[in-house]
Amino acid sequence: MNYKNGKDVLPPRLLKELQDYIQGELVYIPKCGKQRALWGEISGSRKLIARRNEEIYHSYCAGNDVEELAESYHLSIDSIRKILTKMRSAKRAASAAVGSHQ
Repeated sequence: MNYKNGKDVLPPRLLKELQDYIQGELVYIPKCGKQRALWGEISGSRKLIARRNEEIYHSYCAGNDVEELAESYHLSIDSIRKILTKMRSAKRAASAAVGSHQ
C-alpha cells in the first residue's frame, strides 16, 4: 500500500474539509466494492497456494501420508488435513458437475 500526501492528490476544498475532521493522521480510503481484488490475486499468492494444495493432494493420493506432507510443506498436520478435505470436496463437486452435463 502506498501512502500519498493529501495536498498532492486532493482538491484544496476537499483537503480543507478533511482537515476539519482529522489532521496529521493516516487515513485508509478503501476502493469501491466492485473494484476490490480478492486476497492474494494481485500478488499471485492465491495461485501459489492453490498450486501447493494441488501438489499436497496429489502427493497424498500417490501414497504419502499426512505426517510426511506436514513435514515436507512445513505445515501442521491439521492444516494438511484441512487442505485434503477441501481438495476432496472440490474434486467431488467438479466430477458431479461434469457428470450432470453428460
